[in-house]
Amino acid sequence: MMRHLDSPPRTDALHKVCGRERYAVDAMPPNCLWAGVRRAGIPHGLIVGLDVASARLVPGVVAVLTRADVPGTNRQGIVSKDQPVLCGKRVRHCGDPVALVVAETREALVEGLARIHIVLEPLPGVFDAEQALLPDAPLVHPGREGGNLLAHGLMEKGDARAEFQRCAVVVGGRFATPMQEHVSLEPPNGLARFSPAGRLDMIVSSQAPYRDPFEIGYALGLDPRRIRIRVPYLGGGFGGKDGATVQCLLALAAWRVPGRWVKMVWSREETFVAGYKRHPAVVDIRLGADAEGTLGALDCVMHFDAGPYAHLSGEIMALGMEHAGGPYRIPNTRIEGVCAYTNNPVGGAFRGFGVIQASFAVERAMDLLAARLSRDPVGLRLQNALRPGEGNAVGVPVEPGTDIAACLEAAKDHPFWTGREAWKRAAPPFVRRGVGLVSMQNAMGYGRGLPDHAAAKLELTREGTFRIYNSVPDMGQGNVSAFVVLAAQALHQPLDAFTCVQPDTKVCPLAGSSAASRTTYTFGNALLGACRTMAEKLRNRAALPLLCDRPDRLELVPGGVSDPVTGRVFPLARLGGLLLRDDRICVDQCVMPVVEHPPDTGREFTLGFPHRFYSYGACLCGVEVDVLTGRAKLARCLMVVACGRVLSAAGVQQQLQGAAAQGAGFTLFEDVSLEAGRIRAGDLSTYLIPTTADLPEIECLALEDNEPSGPMGLKGMGEVGIHGPGPAVAQALHDAIGLTVTRLPVSPETVLAALEKGDV
Repeated sequence: MMRHLDSPPRTDALHKVCGRERYAVDAMPPNCLWAGVRRAGIPHGLIVGLDVASARLVPGVVAVLTRADVPGTNRQGIVSKDQPVLCGKRVRHCGDPVALVVAETREALVEGLARIHIVLEPLPGVFDAEQALLPDAPLVHPGREGGNLLAHGLMEKGDARAEFQRCAVVVGGRFATPMQEHVSLEPPNGLARFSPAGRLDMIVSSQAPYRDPFEIGYALGLDPRRIRIRVPYLGGGFGGKDGATVQCLLALAAWRVPGRWVKMVWSREETFVAGYKRHPAVVDIRLGADAEGTLGALDCVMHFDAGPYAHLSGEIMALGMEHAGGPYRIPNTRIEGVCAYTNNPVGGAFRGFGVIQASFAVERAMDLLAARLSRDPVGLRLQNALRPGEGNAVGVPVEPGTDIAACLEAAKDHPFWTGREAWKRAAPPFVRRGVGLVSMQNAMGYGRGLPDHAAAKLELTREGTFRIYNSVPDMGQGNVSAFVVLAAQALHQPLDAFTCVQPDTKVCPLAGSSAASRTTYTFGNALLGACRTMAEKLRNRAALPLLCDRPDRLELVPGGVSDPVTGRVFPLARLGGLLLRDDRICVDQCVMPVVEHPPDTGREFTLGFPHRFYSYGACLCGVEVDVLTGRAKLARCLMVVACGRVLSAAGVQQQLQGAAAQGAGFTLFEDVSLEAGRIRAGDLSTYLIPTTADLPEIECLALEDNEPSGPMGLKGMGEVGIHGPGPAVAQALHDAIGLTVTRLPVSPETVLAALEKGDV
């Protein structure tokens, strides 16, 4: 892979590739205890018997805890507190925790968990989000008002139903997207210790360290102010660690066995069973246009499967609805969302956060419309592309800047697109080739109603270097390197003059989660504010030793403060040694701007709707289909993105390549094979993700762009790239063999069956 000359090196790269970087899973204090969970194993049932006496007799077992040992509410959840720490009467999915064991060794832990005897009375389950809403469906939460309906919403613009009567062409269909596992390299894990002074100290792999104390405090009746969360680098997250995984369980174990560190690490199999998943969704969509292809109306109904607990399901559904019209000009829209409780695994945040489900449906609908009108799918998209100032599908005006049309045009100009026909003709025997080009978009930040806030703390050390107190976890996306680059440019210092303290709620200021493509924007803006204050302070403090009565003329230079008039330089090391610590620290904050005049729709969603800022992109995919085996292979891939100013070309490339790889897995590989609430593909021998052997060299192109409100002009872009491969591969499959893809993932069996039946 070619290294971009304009890309600063990642500050964490050397330590990571040499194995010197320490993750939460690497922390192993002396005399550490081990904790683990006995889980339900069935999707729905009543706990009619629980015998832990035998487990407590295992040598090395320190404690066996059940629901009776949980103080506080025993309830956790980011928005709705409906998920138990330990189940006492009912289990609602196979991964529900029933008992917690703490032991001296991992061997004793395994034996203790095996000795727990649970008697469960199976109950009828519900495993389909639409069937869950039928009057006779089994109830996941009996007695709950609304039954299995978790959330419902409606977003409207104009009069879609009336406009459909005037449309010359109407197309539609039902599109389904699957459940998906995050497959982070580092599984959920952490450490906890309850001190004699009554303070809880935790080292945990988490995307939201400042939310965790409140989750733990509410669930266990502890004071959040006496809970310290430290988060080293994460070995991947993608949303799967945005919410409590091990946190409350570890806190409970440490509280019951105070004074000693307790460690919990989920196995890969346990992560499959108990971890959060991407919400499977079914989208019914109709799209209407005039005879020339100008869009007139959209009607869309989205059905989301939440699993048994709310987590962020309502918010994920709302963001999906907000993106249901794609980056297109549609005057009249009606977008309905329905989210239901089921006894499937728990749905949660995942890169793309509801948007990937919506994007697949609307992009496929655009392909159907192009086919009906005998139009070029790309030309149809360009004709209807949103321009700055125009209202999107929910009525929010598009911000100025590079738009979706520029991304599509850049992809059209690429040699792979212009030479696609020759590439298809050059296919080897028994292989058919096809090409697809689609649009991508993704909102940035939490949205209106929830302050998208971050505070940054910057310290000049006594040695004359700088310490950044990072408040948002780096789960591999490279935000630490981005912060160092921002600060280095702002203060005119070399990169090696900066170190970064990873999130620690004791010393780092409050910030939001590492999620929603908002990390670099919010914390980066706060950090630049702290840098401006620091620069002014350094000039003022150096003015005296430089005998300068005009501090504003002084300049920061590498390692010092310079007076350009006299040529004298006062070293930062001497300045750092002179100042008190309080005088060497600067703090600033940022709150992301929101839509000033929100549309009068989606009133059910008070948190997170609508969004103001979007990143845009285009995805060009070439697919090869083996007609003998049915295997479809992603053979070519180009990602074009407009995401504000590019701080690091290599960083953008890495994000796009990672997102494209996950999108390819979502499209062609990853199938949990869910059967009546049970995951059949529960490990990496059966749940297949794409490897480097399955992927082409993913080419990336970032367009010239600028976001005036962003730090040095950038926007968040960690998610936008995942939306392209699904619809682009589907379009390419139709181009190659005539297959109309309505459901992901596309398996070889599906392709082969269609070929054999002559349906393509």
